[in-house]
Order: sequence, then structure tokens, then C-alpha cells
Amino acid sequence: MLYYIGIINLLSGFIFAFDKQAAIKGRRRVPERTLHLLEALGGVIANLLLMYTLHHKNRKFSYWIWTWLVLIGWGVIGSMLIM
Repeated sequence: MLYYIGIINLLSGFIFAFDKQAAIKGRRRVPERTLHLLEALGGVIANLLLMYTLHHKNRKFSYWIWTWLVLIGWGVIGSMLIM
């Protein structure tokens, strides 16, 4: 499970950083739905950290709230697995 979480966070972080570069250069962007899907699959930690280090999508409330809801969901799932 730890390998999976590590790999999905690397993939999610790479795609999130790619989207930031595409935004800067005016190129085609990664759909937010795809970014949220990667978060839901386990890449939420990477995206959340990159949101604030890259200053990407951190002011967009609709993106921000979904990211935090996914993180809370993962926290609930994680706490249930620990018990």
C-alpha cells in the first residue's frame, strides 16, 4: 500500500507541475477533473503541497475545497484502517 501511495503521489505531483507549466506558457491544460481524480486515487498529498509551493490553483476556491474534501476523506479512510 505504501508503494502505491508513493507512486500515485509522484504521478499526481508530476501532472500537477506539468499543468502549472502549461498555464505559464499558455498551452493546453490538464482538466481539473483529472487532477481531482488523481487526488482521489491517493495523490492528494502531493497536489496539496504543490498547490502552495508552486502557487498553483491555491486561490481558486472550487478547486481548493474539493482538494481538502478529498484529503479529509483519505484521513477518514486511513483512520478506519488503523483501528
